[in-house]
Amino acid sequence: MKITSNLIVLIALFLNYSAFSQSDQKAVKIANKVMENMGGETNWNNVHYIQWDFGKRKLYWNKWTGDVRVEAPKDGLTVLVNINTNLGKAFKNKELITDEKQTKKLVNQAKKWWINDSYWLTMPWKLLDPGVTLKYIRKDKLPDGHSADVLQMTFENVGVTPQNKYEIYVDKKEHLIKQWSFFSNFNDEKPKFTKPWDNYQPIENVLLSFNRSDFGPKNVVVKKKFDPLLFTAL
Repeated sequence: MKITSNLIVLIALFLNYSAFSQSDQKAVKIANKVMENMGGETNWNNVHYIQWDFGKRKLYWNKWTGDVRVEAPKDGLTVLVNINTNLGKAFKNKELITDEKQTKKLVNQAKKWWINDSYWLTMPWKLLDPGVTLKYIRKDKLPDGHSADVLQMTFENVGVTPQNKYEIYVDKKEHLIKQWSFFSNFNDEKPKFTKPWDNYQPIENVLLSFNRSDFGPKNVVVKKKFDPLLFTAL
């Protein structure tokens, strides 16, 4: 049987809707409140350009076009990729890499870096993404003593590691995510790590958490005007 592109799209939409429909309404309501308190979906969609440091990498992201620049100075690498088309180019020690196989490998790696590094920055805005299932699992205490609602986040047919699971701690008073726990596999009983999600800062009508008290994105810049050559040339 020949599967048309339209049918593939419909199947994907069904799978994503299926995952969302499994989310419980209490968790969805809390997630909506989180995004509202962070500035709302409209303001988030209006964010055009984001730049940040994560570990040993610096990333630049044109949110509207999907163009991304990843710089890894220690490795002498600069990679340009469009996360929607998976096309791009790579430079090693300021020289364009012309080998197609090596370029493809580095472009794919840059997209994986972006997926990971941007999630550490923008996760609260992705709570209700297609393919994400949210469940309200318990009340708990944050390290500062505040009460928190804990949501479980799992994935279906999205991302490069759909077997992951997160527990998201939402401060009941501030309605902001203040902590997250990461599980490599959704069947794991204990998290691989639990980290704070703190130091929210207002930028371009939204809130973002960065320069945290323990690991995460740093030196975040959000703006409307930027040099487009960042995504086309070294």
